[in-house]
Amino acid sequence: MTTHPFAFEWTETNREWFIENPIRIAAYVLVALIVRYVLHRMIDRATRRPRPAGVGASTSKPALIRHLRERSPSSRNPDVAERRAQRARTIGSVLKSTVSIILLVWVVLSVLSVLGVNIAPFIASAGIVGLAVGFGAQNLVRDFVTGVFMLLEDQYGVGDIVDLGEAIGEVESVGLRVTTLRDVDGTLWYVRNGEIARVGNMSQEFAVARVDVPVSPAADVDKAQHVAERAAIESAERDSSDMLGSVDMLGVQAVAADQVVLRLTVKTRANAQWAVARRLRSDILRAFVENDVALPYQPWAQAATSG
Repeated sequence: MTTHPFAFEWTETNREWFIENPIRIAAYVLVALIVRYVLHRMIDRATRRPRPAGVGASTSKPALIRHLRERSPSSRNPDVAERRAQRARTIGSVLKSTVSIILLVWVVLSVLSVLGVNIAPFIASAGIVGLAVGFGAQNLVRDFVTGVFMLLEDQYGVGDIVDLGEAIGEVESVGLRVTTLRDVDGTLWYVRNGEIARVGNMSQEFAVARVDVPVSPAADVDKAQHVAERAAIESAERDSSDMLGSVDMLGVQAVAADQVVLRLTVKTRANAQWAVARRLRSDILRAFVENDVALPYQPWAQAATSG
């Protein structure tokens, strides 16, 4: 009996390559997809903010950041809610990307192993390539790592007024590589996270309104302090929603040839210190005029000085 030259001979090797190996590869891919789907769903559920239990319930936190450090005040402020949501979404995005990369590497190595390829050289080459990429993209890696730590430590968030050295303004977004903030002139600044050497956050927990008011050197300083303190206390009594403490008159802050500067302070809510300081300056200036406290460069102050 002669065998046809093109006849297919079924052997153990053929069965391994055409049946067993494809099944094993498909099993690895299927397991990776299932694990990825399950883990991504778990991360999505952890990053979603649960609905409050009742009408009077406080703003709920996403489960992912519930046990992480948080410096923002616990309130119903929409900026705080957006800050928490963005923080959770960003951390969740990092986790999902990490899961996908790990599973992809596992699938590739498993497939190569099934195909009988020696994966040791690939692992060594991957280490060398990773080292080269690390050197070439070290700024990008530094930005990414710094962004992760900023999110975990909650150094600042959406709605905070921060001083990043080169730029001062309100944070509009916090990413893994870049933080954007808008200054008082409306300019939108893009700051790389790896370039941030220090962060001055003016919006965490509370603030202090510092009010400096000048008077003429010829004015009665004791009277001026009494008038300024009384005006500030009356202003606080009219509207104390932003104030967390009592007015503290510190006294003479500076003395110059043309003016004496008085300083008082008051503890306020976060981000309210500037509005409180402006209101207090206006009320103190009005009180000075009503009580004849001489201000710098006023005609009567100059007359009193020359007399």
